[in-house]
Amino acid sequence: MSEPDLTIRRGERADLPAVAELYLAVRQAAVPHMPPLAHDDDHVRAWVDGWDLRQREVWLAVHGGRLVGFADLGPRWLNSLYVDPAAQRSSVGSALLDVVKSRLDGGFALWVFESNAPARAFYQRHGLVELERTDGWGNEERSPDIKMAWPGADAVGFFRRMIDEVDDQLADLLARRVALTRAVQPHKTSPRRDADRERRIAERMARTAPELGATRIGRIMDVVITESLEAAGH
Repeated sequence: MSEPDLTIRRGERADLPAVAELYLAVRQAAVPHMPPLAHDDDHVRAWVDGWDLRQREVWLAVHGGRLVGFADLGPRWLNSLYVDPAAQRSSVGSALLDVVKSRLDGGFALWVFESNAPARAFYQRHGLVELERTDGWGNEERSPDIKMAWPGADAVGFFRRMIDEVDDQLADLLARRVALTRAVQPHKTSPRRDADRERRIAERMARTAPELGATRIGRIMDVVITESLEAAGH
């Protein structure tokens, strides 16, 4: 596929049926790198047809009058980037990603299945970094996935905004823990802290955050528990 013959243009509502068919073809061909779809083909077609193009942008890669790739993006997120299996390992994916970077020049994030090694390698070659992993609880396929990000020109500002979001979530969780600490106190048979329980908490949390490990998490939770008890008046 020669790059001069490749056209990148913004998609319109009339393009969505073709986008849906390409989406289905790519997902089917990507198994087992990607898990099978959680919905049947007609459900996917209806879902794509319902995309609000006032809220999201769809960019198309067209070669010889045929759709060979598309990127679906919203504010700060790349929802999907799919390339026809016959056009993969060409310039199509790179050309689409260049458009995404130009449209989301302040940085963006995306989710990729952990099992999709080819996609992860593609994004890493283009400057994206892997940030966090989940066990798949947030996707319909319930397959482990990875959050990746491209920070744009102001990498420090981009990552600090993401850190601020996490800190806000931590503040909410800490407030909830104080409330629960206060609620449980009248029901305890002993005012003493349970060292075995605290050790088990750290070990359980370390399975979710292996980079920290049980020892570091134990030190963190010691502070959290101490301050929660003090804030709860105990």
